[in-house]
Amino acid sequence: MPAALSAAASLLCLCLTAKAAHAARAPLAPQAQLTDGIVEGVRLRGEHKDVRVFRGIPYAAPPVDDFRFREPQPVARWAGVHNARQFGPRCMQTNVAGKLDFRSTTMSEDCLYLNVWTSANGAGAKQPVLVYFHGGAFVSGDGSEPRYDGAQLASRGIVAVTVNYRLGAFGFLAPPGAASESSHGTAGNYGLLDQVAALRWVRDNIAQFGGDPSKVTIAGNSAGSVAVSAHMASPLSRGLFARAIGQSGAAFAPNAMWTREEAERATNEFSARVGASSLQQLRSLPARTLLTAAAQPQRSYEPMTFRPSIDGYFLTETPEQVFARGGQTQVPLMLGSNAHEAVSHAPVDEHRLLPLNEKLARFRDQIDEVLAHYPGNANVSQSTQRWMDLHRQTGQAPIFYYRYTQQLPAETETPAGPVAPPMLGVAHDAQVPYALGNLDSLRRFGWKAADYDVSRIFSRYLEQFVKTGDPNGAQAGGEGSPAIEPGSRRTGPVPTWPASRVENQGTLVQVIGENTHSVWDRPASTQELAQQPESGQPMTAAEPAAR
Repeated sequence: MPAALSAAASLLCLCLTAKAAHAARAPLAPQAQLTDGIVEGVRLRGEHKDVRVFRGIPYAAPPVDDFRFREPQPVARWAGVHNARQFGPRCMQTNVAGKLDFRSTTMSEDCLYLNVWTSANGAGAKQPVLVYFHGGAFVSGDGSEPRYDGAQLASRGIVAVTVNYRLGAFGFLAPPGAASESSHGTAGNYGLLDQVAALRWVRDNIAQFGGDPSKVTIAGNSAGSVAVSAHMASPLSRGLFARAIGQSGAAFAPNAMWTREEAERATNEFSARVGASSLQQLRSLPARTLLTAAAQPQRSYEPMTFRPSIDGYFLTETPEQVFARGGQTQVPLMLGSNAHEAVSHAPVDEHRLLPLNEKLARFRDQIDEVLAHYPGNANVSQSTQRWMDLHRQTGQAPIFYYRYTQQLPAETETPAGPVAPPMLGVAHDAQVPYALGNLDSLRRFGWKAADYDVSRIFSRYLEQFVKTGDPNGAQAGGEGSPAIEPGSRRTGPVPTWPASRVENQGTLVQVIGENTHSVWDRPASTQELAQQPESGQPMTAAEPAAR
């Protein structure tokens, strides 16, 4: 063989060998065989290099055209491999909740997608599963938000799932024509029916990601928490989950649910607003037209609200009635609310500051008392407590009840727009990134060591509850469960969280914050408030629980 030809052959051989060696070292894109086809996700890098994520998996057919205002339909099987590397579109919505850091790049009526994070090596791993429903008053939110990211949970041996579901008019109107074409004769609650479809998808497919369909925990914050309580009361959700977590919201507030008549009246008012007199006309209107109409003020300065309803299908009676007779799904429950659910950002308008200052001066002696005894509102704190009380009275499973007390730090940077004023207290939804271990996903806040320690404790509670049904873990006892978290900012024992119970001294509550501990919590009576000491010191309504 000529020398030149021999050299060329050797070079080609070396190139092919190097290419083969690189291919052997490079991890293959993860795939999963589902009931509807194959999906291909991505493997994360850096801290979560062992985590595989599958984004934008369709769990139902696009709810467009004749599928608008209809319960979710089966997704069509696909040939080849579905690209699950990017988040699916978020559902049609207006931003009513302030800064939401969506990682989805588009908004569409075609939005019934979910996301899965897993560290399992195979389909037989049987890891516990957490399905998280986002908040947003049933009119906004998205499973792509960084605060709901599932990588931290996956790195701890939990298969995490976030779900998009229909919102606002698309998810909760109840057109009469839709009821007539339904096999069960009802309309509305499409957003909650989407969630049921997602839970059935989890039951049928999560084993392919290493999850155990018999160990599914459903969880949510705000509207997502309301949904969790509704699933516990719904006959359609029975058998689809084994544990439940509710954060700041329940279906027991006075205005949490529409009656069927209220849902029909709201639908008629909305239809008149957009000039539609039939279901066909509602379906023919552009999605943007419906969205714009829903955002317009109704009887006040607020946009139109949308709520789940007692539709006779997803809910055959009110959740209060179901729980009162013990008809709810009997599962361990972890739930609670934040110290100051009703507060918001500090006012920045001087015209709003003046009356606020006048009120502060006039009622200065009573401010601490009011905040101590009435920090929340009926839609959040009281409804969440009612959920706990009813499940305790008629349920057989353990309940773990908390009050969250760690305030979000001030923002230090923001990708777009001015930095928001600091919160006035431990506001609604403040607990989410702490509980899911996602502080570093929200870089605009000035996190401190105390924040990371609170997150370490809260996320440990959530992890162990998902795995065992007990926030203390399967082998709870002693001074607290150990913290087993590689790379955690601070280490140390996690305080024991006793199951909630009610005795003469009050309700046993776990206070989660910089000083996490158990207390006996009781509301101060009118007589006790009248006997307030002249010194102005607020009367204690929480007493430390004996260990």
